[in-house]
Amino acid sequence: DFYGSSADRATSMYVSDLELERARTGDLKDVFAGIASVSVGGAIPVAQKIYVNGVDMLNLGVSIDGAAQNNRAFHHVSANAIDPGLLKQVRADATVSPADAGPYALAGSVVFETIDPEDVVPIGETLGGNVRLSYGDNGGTAQGALTLAGRHGGFSWLGYVKRATGDDYESGDGETIKGTAADLISYLGKVAYESRSGNRYEFSAQQVTDSELRQYRANFGGVGGVVDSLRLYDTRRASYSFIYENVLAEGMWDPKVTIGYSESDIRVPSPYDSNGLSGTWSATVQNTFNLSARDTIVAGVDFQSRFGEYSSPTYAERYEENSRIYGIFAQARLEPTDRIKLSFGSRFDYQEFEGVDGSSQSNSGFSGNFSAVYALTDSFSLRGGISSVFGGIDIEDNYTYLPSWSYSDLQAARAKNATFGFDWNLGQLNLGGELFLTQIDNARGGVSNFDFESRGFNLGATYGWATGFARLTLSHSDIEVDGSRAESYYALDFGAPLGTILAFEIEQETGVEGLRVGGGVDVALDYDMPDGVNNLDGYQVVNVFAEYVPPAQSNLTVRAEISNLFDTEYADRATYGGEYGSVTTLKEPGRTISLVAVARF
Repeated sequence: DFYGSSADRATSMYVSDLELERARTGDLKDVFAGIASVSVGGAIPVAQKIYVNGVDMLNLGVSIDGAAQNNRAFHHVSANAIDPGLLKQVRADATVSPADAGPYALAGSVVFETIDPEDVVPIGETLGGNVRLSYGDNGGTAQGALTLAGRHGGFSWLGYVKRATGDDYESGDGETIKGTAADLISYLGKVAYESRSGNRYEFSAQQVTDSELRQYRANFGGVGGVVDSLRLYDTRRASYSFIYENVLAEGMWDPKVTIGYSESDIRVPSPYDSNGLSGTWSATVQNTFNLSARDTIVAGVDFQSRFGEYSSPTYAERYEENSRIYGIFAQARLEPTDRIKLSFGSRFDYQEFEGVDGSSQSNSGFSGNFSAVYALTDSFSLRGGISSVFGGIDIEDNYTYLPSWSYSDLQAARAKNATFGFDWNLGQLNLGGELFLTQIDNARGGVSNFDFESRGFNLGATYGWATGFARLTLSHSDIEVDGSRAESYYALDFGAPLGTILAFEIEQETGVEGLRVGGGVDVALDYDMPDGVNNLDGYQVVNVFAEYVPPAQSNLTVRAEISNLFDTEYADRATYGGEYGSVTTLKEPGRTISLVAVARF
């Protein structure tokens, strides 16, 4: 159940349907806009990295249509490049993950689900689809996307393709940021069969390619000042999944089988003929024991096989790491009274790991979690959770492999998490917040270990009325490495120094039928860094939009947007390198006027 109400979902963050719809011609930064505790830095899709409560998403269990992701790639690009145009639902389970989230969910999980044929084909019809066109003046970025779907009897199918092209954009100061041109192609194919008895078999395949000249380090704006040292980054992300489940199942037999494969292929021909390939095979077999309408136990087994490979035929180099992890798990979600919700579970994992030197080692460990929600009144509740998670030894960034590595001192990681918060419903006003803590002992850095920590708090307020809503979220996080406050380099692949971030959104229907207007403000406050590096300056960015659905043509939507209205010169707080004088950070686009048209048929 994607929108479950169990105790382990009490801190979950959801991207609304409206927010997803407006992000389809954008990027992952647009997907999570308005959620301050999820930060996306990197400015361009190939370099965008996601942080949840200050923790790099590489340390969360990430899946697309059930297929495990997080394929370690070149650390100057993203390991989770995803096209928002094909997304149906997005959920981030921060800090504490249940046992059935799978292995490697050290500090939470992020679940992406893609659109189904049934979402596109109108009720009573056999065919349907939509066309999306957009143009942004900053960089002259043009996008076109086509979705076609059909269903007949129990069969359904869907095809999706998107193309985005453009030139380098300008920052808020009017400087052209070299290596930022759009050149993206995205595909999604899905076939499903659902019997009258509810048995559903679904296969999906997707691919995103981005091949363009980027800065020498794709997530930098340059080194020692903006430079035009560009090289080709030829990147491809693919994910495939097969799911069987019975959508009508009740009682004690409610099985689900998921098989997946995801892959990241990063090729940088110059100057070293570098080829980085990483992938993950995954499988889960589970059953949900429906004890009652609101009490369940999920139990099963899962498996993941990860590999990372670096090759350079020109220099006769080839190095590879592999890991295989076998797990057994059970998670109970119970509501013993109308005021109490409990979720608790455990899993045992056995891992086999092989290094580039051919050495192998095995590790195993138990993981446990407990979450609870207690409603003190009909409108006020407290919530909290704790977990201890076996992390094993994850594969490393395949662009950093060295033949001289010795793995004799490398230890298995373990994460400890805690969160405590509240929710207060005051009619149209909803307030909430929590404290959070993540500690990862024996985090991997090459062939050595260190201890990582992220701690902080989140606050949120949403006010809704008949014709609109407003939402404010605030997140503060601090990170440490080996007990000391950390800068970006030392926390690489585990976290980022984010400090305090605020996000405000508002929408309002106008007196004109079909016309809605709105906007948002993204704010990062000044943040003092450790001695020896620069402090991080704050920024404020305003975005506005107007959206119109003609009353006589409800299948047509036209939207005008102005991003970065006041031409603020800034790099997102989650973008690498803001504290280093030797790094020119990858600046976000300056003022950008965009037009979007969507036609459904």
